[in-house]
Amino acid sequence: MDTRTLGQGLDVSALGLGCMWMSEFYGTADEGEAIATIQRALELGITFLDTADMYGPFTNEELVGKGLAPFRDDVVIATKFGFEIDPAGERESNELDSRPEHIRQVAEASLARLRIEAIDLFYQHRVDPDVPIEEVAGAVGDLIREGKVMHFGLSEAGVGTIRRAHAVQPVTAVQSEYSLWTRDPEAEVLPTLEELGIGFVPFSPLGRGFLTGRMDDRTTFESTDFRAALPRFTPEARKANKALVDLLRATADRKEATPAQIALAWLLAQKPWIVPIPGTTKPERLDENIGAAAVELTPDDLAEIERAASQIEVEGARYTPDLERMTGR
Repeated sequence: MDTRTLGQGLDVSALGLGCMWMSEFYGTADEGEAIATIQRALELGITFLDTADMYGPFTNEELVGKGLAPFRDDVVIATKFGFEIDPAGERESNELDSRPEHIRQVAEASLARLRIEAIDLFYQHRVDPDVPIEEVAGAVGDLIREGKVMHFGLSEAGVGTIRRAHAVQPVTAVQSEYSLWTRDPEAEVLPTLEELGIGFVPFSPLGRGFLTGRMDDRTTFESTDFRAALPRFTPEARKANKALVDLLRATADRKEATPAQIALAWLLAQKPWIVPIPGTTKPERLDENIGAAAVELTPDDLAEIERAASQIEVEGARYTPDLERMTGR
């Protein structure tokens, strides 16, 4: 697979693998199948894995650690800090904690669970309004100087925070939701990243599965599935948003591809420093996602997608109000 360069010269595969799906929010995958998926991704040329201490909690990092062990020298591992999690692995709320001493504790614990000597990319999972971002950047900078962390990242941060953090410790990547049905980063975040030389890592690049075309208003979710509580995933919203899937399918038919591949190819075509991290627990879906890197969208294709998408109003907020308040700070 081709590689792309995030900020600070960090080279990764053009597509990464988001591992959250394997442990939480959309149900829990079989451990053996999850490890097999991770290892197949690495064998097929994916070199960028994304996890976090809060996924599980803790179990996702352990899973990734098991899966990447034979491939460590060829893999870039991204994990995150910033949530308050009970040591027993119970996360009873979405309380944030980015105090420098907590960042260090998370780093040490994540290194052990991942079975690695250095975290390649360490994101602040959400901006903590109670801790100045300068202190956060400084704490990560200390870990970088000690060799425990290689690169600093931010997740769902606003442009003011990005600039302030970058002034203290250069930011390698910013991670936020971005896809054809979530285009908020285009207004301010992407121009700021281009100016500062920071890479962008879109999570949920397939609209939490909706843009694959394998979901409609009759789809049901398990009680453990995070999507069941999201406004954009009500039956009414899914029915209204089918127009976006129809657009992807029309392009896919012309390109002999799938809607998921077109959604990912569209992201790859936006900027050369964008690296989507679709998640999956199934090897066949992994093969499909990787195939997107070979789909070429011409300027005419992109213009047609843009023209058609501009006529579609996406229905439903991407988060509940309490979660939305934690973004864009």
